Amino acid sequence: MAHDFPPRLHQKFYLTEGGTETEILYKWGFELPEFAMFPLLDNPEADAVIRNLYRRYFDVAEARDTGLLILGHDYRASPDWGAKLGYSPGSLAEMQRRTIRFLADMRTEYDGRVTDAYIAGCIGPRGDAYGTGGEITEAEAEDYHSVQMTTLKDTEADMAVALTFNNIPEAIGVVRAAAALGLPVGISLTLTTDSRLRSGPTLREAVETIDERTGGGAAWFGTNCSHPLEFEPALVDDGAWTERLRYIRPNAVKMEMVALCKLGHLEDGDPVELGQQMGDVARRFPRVDILGGCCGTDERHLGEIAMNVNRLRRSAVPAE
Repeated sequence: MAHDFPPRLHQKFYLTEGGTETEILYKWGFELPEFAMFPLLDNPEADAVIRNLYRRYFDVAEARDTGLLILGHDYRASPDWGAKLGYSPGSLAEMQRRTIRFLADMRTEYDGRVTDAYIAGCIGPRGDAYGTGGEITEAEAEDYHSVQMTTLKDTEADMAVALTFNNIPEAIGVVRAAAALGLPVGISLTLTTDSRLRSGPTLREAVETIDERTGGGAAWFGTNCSHPLEFEPALVDDGAWTERLRYIRPNAVKMEMVALCKLGHLEDGDPVELGQQMGDVARRFPRVDILGGCCGTDERHLGEIAMNVNRLRRSAVPAE
């Protein structure tokens, strides 16, 4: 299994998507039952909106000459959530394959225009992403998440990304499940306004424990669904663990994540300011090279982030 995947780029970084679900909910008015987006593939109107939304992500990557790591709609495509949504195991697996085909088609559409484009399946937690993750054990998590990743392994996805995870045992189980399949996996942990996982540990404690318990099996670590003013206190450069951070997707505004998602409207903050803040994060942590947005962000925020990070990366290394 590839460690530190996708491969690092010379003087470039990887862009990833913005707050897809919040845009679909609050800008375009489509319902997301159980916060699942993949059922919208059966809605032609929604499918066209989502396709154009992803085109805007690709357009930013093309315009700013970045790599691209783009995630599928399969955040809820795991057994418990699929059952709640009325899908049988077979129909859920087919929907998961369709989400990856959707992205593969997008990548083909931009072939020759966006280089270094990679596709990732999106693994969500078994429980509430805004809770502690429950009492799931490492073994239970490995067994549970192996179902979704087994399907993912036979698609055009290049890797998996576990998103909005809040406890250490479940993350360990995900890494072990991916390792058993030979599938690279990145782990994105969500922090509270106190700069900790909701289950209690600091980001450093989580990264170090997960690495210790899995033999460094994750491709990388990151954080998403909090604003730079909220997650930056956790990014203390005080150990080798920070070398394992590659991925950051901030919210558009500083606000407790549950409250932000329950506003009922899109809160998009200041794209220019967010771009500057993320440029500063990239300056202090040069190994962080997969950047995008989370709740409230769209192609405007991605464009500002890309402009600032490009300026940093392309001025740091002398031209040959």
